[in-house]
Amino acid sequence: MSLAHTAAEYMLSDALLPDRRGPRLKGLRLELPLDRIVKFVAVGSPLLLMSLAFAQEFSSGSPISCFSPSNFSIRQAAYVDSSCWDSLVHHEQDGPGQDKMKSLWPHKALPYSLLALALLMYLPVLLWQYAAVPALSSDLLFIISELDKSYNRSIRLVQHMLKIRQKSSDPYVFWDELEKARKERYFEFPLLERYLACKQRSHSLVATYLLRNSLLLLFTSATYLYLGHFHLDVFFQEEFSCSIKTGLLSDETHVPSLITCRLTSLSIFRIVSLSSVAIYTILVPVIIYNLTRLCRWDKRLLSVYEMLPAFDLLSRKMLGCPINDLNVILLFLRANISELISFSWLSVLCVLKDTTTQKHNIDTVVDFMTLLAGLEPSKPKHLTNPACDEHP
Repeated sequence: MSLAHTAAEYMLSDALLPDRRGPRLKGLRLELPLDRIVKFVAVGSPLLLMSLAFAQEFSSGSPISCFSPSNFSIRQAAYVDSSCWDSLVHHEQDGPGQDKMKSLWPHKALPYSLLALALLMYLPVLLWQYAAVPALSSDLLFIISELDKSYNRSIRLVQHMLKIRQKSSDPYVFWDELEKARKERYFEFPLLERYLACKQRSHSLVATYLLRNSLLLLFTSATYLYLGHFHLDVFFQEEFSCSIKTGLLSDETHVPSLITCRLTSLSIFRIVSLSSVAIYTILVPVIIYNLTRLCRWDKRLLSVYEMLPAFDLLSRKMLGCPINDLNVILLFLRANISELISFSWLSVLCVLKDTTTQKHNIDTVVDFMTLLAGLEPSKPKHLTNPACDEHP
């Protein structure tokens, strides 16, 4: 019998989780994986396209090429290119004596508009970092620590029960005390459950998360409007007529009234415009999916931790509307599942519990580990016999 008890003690000792001391949870993820992807794509793609636009400008020189008159010198032709790029206005005859002008400034503002877009897309990230991350990190540190501690408390409780059973000479006294402890709910540690229940009535984290994704959708819509209104207007125009008869050259007769110029950077402009539309079109469904995840509970994670005493949010049907801070915390617990050492143990126990529920009444990890340690999870039938109740 002592060999069986020694084996049970070894099994329970191995089931205990190691204590975490020193720097705690350095790898804690404070952004969901999809949110991180959205951040890198929404902020990084404009910066990448901006570098492409600057690289084309530095490699090919002037972004326009004007067809100056043949009698112009090299310096005069360079002046025409510089002047037309500075003005970047297309002159078109709209009737006798009427000159219609059309600005082509989106070509000149392309790199800077991409930089502004990247900064704009980074604002929701800054909002999340400063408004939600401090509170979220403290919540996750406390909840992860308490979940692992609750599991360890359950294992230590079974170890204590095993020692008491070994020292007890009368099994009636042991089982009477055990049933009394269960009736009085001595095995339960309701601090964590009550804390999570309070998080259902809090909405600061979920409001910040909704605001972050709503701002991303708003800025994406503004990007569509900008590209559709300004870029589409000049998207197909490869040549324009430029007038340099201004200032001291306004009275010069040998200077033509209009000079035709060609936009050599039009291909890069088109690539940037089409790429921006494609990238943010792909991001929109991802952002909407992030928002829809707040409309349902992660019941699988909760069902695993139902094995802990006094953690019965599901069985008591305590979960209401999922749009609250508790649901956001559950999403981040799922993202930080590698930090929850107790999750793998409880997952295994849940699988084993499902295979033994027809033979034993197992509700918590205490009941299951009691069974594995060689003790019945409830009073044996031969001790509940009325003939045996006469004993003290």
